[in-house]
Amino acid sequence: MDLDYIVLPAIFLALGIPVIWLIVRRVHSLSAMRYSAARKVTERIVLSEVVLLATALAGSSAFNAIALYCFRAVNPPPGAFYTVNGYRMHINCAGSGAPTIVLEAGLGDDALIWGKVQPVLAETTRVCAYDRAGLGWSDPAPGPRDADHIAGELHGLLLEAKVNGPIVLMGHSMAGLVMRDYATRYPADIAGIVFVDATTPLAGRYLPPAIEATRASSDGPRWVLLRLAFVLGLPRLVGVCSRPTPGFEAQAGKSLAEDTCHLHAGVAAAEEESIDLSGQETVHTGPYGELPILIFSQDPLTMSAHGSAVWTKAWNQMQEDLKKLSTRSRRIIAKGSRHHVQIDRADLIEKEVPLFIEQIRGTAPQPIDYGSTITE
Repeated sequence: MDLDYIVLPAIFLALGIPVIWLIVRRVHSLSAMRYSAARKVTERIVLSEVVLLATALAGSSAFNAIALYCFRAVNPPPGAFYTVNGYRMHINCAGSGAPTIVLEAGLGDDALIWGKVQPVLAETTRVCAYDRAGLGWSDPAPGPRDADHIAGELHGLLLEAKVNGPIVLMGHSMAGLVMRDYATRYPADIAGIVFVDATTPLAGRYLPPAIEATRASSDGPRWVLLRLAFVLGLPRLVGVCSRPTPGFEAQAGKSLAEDTCHLHAGVAAAEEESIDLSGQETVHTGPYGELPILIFSQDPLTMSAHGSAVWTKAWNQMQEDLKKLSTRSRRIIAKGSRHHVQIDRADLIEKEVPLFIEQIRGTAPQPIDYGSTITE
């Protein structure tokens, strides 16, 4: 059962109704009380504000929960479900051919984040996007959300879904750690890796200690506030969920927009809390010899315009260091793109990844610029 979008709204509603009823009774009884007029007025104002707050909390969270349920009731998930370690996991495959591209979303994201590029890539080969445990349509699973656990769950899911090797792992952001973990544990399955603005192990080492300490200390409160905001349905109230994501096919854009009002903040926070552990698990992974590796990075100029110069420099160095994982690696900076390159520069992904697949198959000429970094 969905704690944030079923249980908590039900609790708000169950508590809000009796609270409102008791306050209304209290307000009505004030007239008979031997209190001063000033106290009666003050108490009525305070109690009215409490009623408004309780009504807003219960009503907004209930409305959001009902809207989410109704959308999912008439828009069932594409793909299939398989049981892994006793929990259901969702995977959506399209296209045919080998190697199979397995898409791994970034922190807190699910398979829908690939909805812009998956249909195009599926014209070249089989492409499978899945939801990690506790995200999208997959059941939550116990245990930490570190790279070892996630890679193990993914391997179990691919076995159950009969997604046999060879596979090309393609992942965004935090998925960089999961892919390295998977490629190290199951090397026989891997035909290539595509990093999409992916993080590297122990990324905090790239930052000055004082900056990393400040950044890490703000993570906990941020997730608490985000979780509360989404449970209450505040993004829905400001119209975020009603605006289909531009550039996506109509239904995919509508589904992703609705998905923004279904943030699994608890799981996302757990994934972020495990980043350091995941880094320790993967810091010694690689190099992978001659394994084909393609690296997409966001534009440092765009990044610096929206963030700190220190973090931009650190992130750019991380992307460069990814090239050390193979003698057959290349890096492409997606001009004008921010972190979600698969959305901002879908055209680049759709052009380069099919070529990458053909090169792995041996049906296209091999690159002559291994080790290079170019901007497109």
